[in-house]
Amino acid sequence: MAISLDTVKILRDKTGVSIMQCQKALEEAEGDMDKAEVILKKRSGAAADKKADRELAAGAIGSYVHDGVVGAMVLLSSETDFVSKNEEFVDLARALAMHVAASNPSVLSSEEIDEAAKTAAMSIFKEEVKDKPAEMQEKILEGKMASYFKDQVLLNQSYIRDDSKTIQDLLNEASQKFGERVEISKFARFSAR
Repeated sequence: MAISLDTVKILRDKTGVSIMQCQKALEEAEGDMDKAEVILKKRSGAAADKKADRELAAGAIGSYVHDGVVGAMVLLSSETDFVSKNEEFVDLARALAMHVAASNPSVLSSEEIDEAAKTAAMSIFKEEVKDKPAEMQEKILEGKMASYFKDQVLLNQSYIRDDSKTIQDLLNEASQKFGERVEISKFARFSAR
């Protein structure tokens, strides 16, 4: 099936992924734009996984201040200056800073959650599920823990501009788009309230 250049351009404008990757995804999806987006999203996770062990040697700091009372800074890292100086990369760093200012995460990843906080939450949730069937308790506990800590973990939060994506999804897409590992190295939020 021949895919028109206009169709490829529409998908490129929607996703920001290279024209070649958009063309391949559309061919695989037999011209279906929605399926092609799913294919690209799936590939972005795989592409990010392949690049996970590469060294981050460059980056950009994005900042955002809202009405002079809430602000945030994010260090978005990449492998090369070529990517970190890209205008879209810098815009992503700023958008992530805006997200941090709005959502107030306490940790970057699930691994950073304090053990004492996990233990305290687990003890409360165990009380809540004690009357449930024994074979279901573990699964319910996992769901409750994930739900409770989701808003505290930056990478697990839904992106404020598009709640169909998590921050991790955004980083995976950026890794695919820029062709190298993209990661949040540090973040900070400040509030005068």
